[in-house]
Amino acid sequence: MATMNVSLPDPLRDYVQNRIDSGQYASVSDYVRDLIRRDQSAIVDEERWLKELDASIDESLQEMKAGGGHDLDEVCDTLIADIQKTASGESRQ
Repeated sequence: MATMNVSLPDPLRDYVQNRIDSGQYASVSDYVRDLIRRDQSAIVDEERWLKELDASIDESLQEMKAGGGHDLDEVCDTLIADIQKTASGESRQ
């Protein structure tokens, strides 16, 4: 196993030591390994989310090209008209 030296300002060193003293971690190395694993997991989750977002956007674009979907301006105009009717006491039929 490789060794790395890390310099920390006193407040961070104290924080890490408190985590060890509380029994949450066995050592500084244990704490750092956990942080690295969490970071790796967060990156994998973010990459997965971005791929899913890209796929969703591609699917939506294909749907729009095929004539599906709704024009945003028309939807907003309808919503605004409904809100104005509700505010003035009218109801949509």
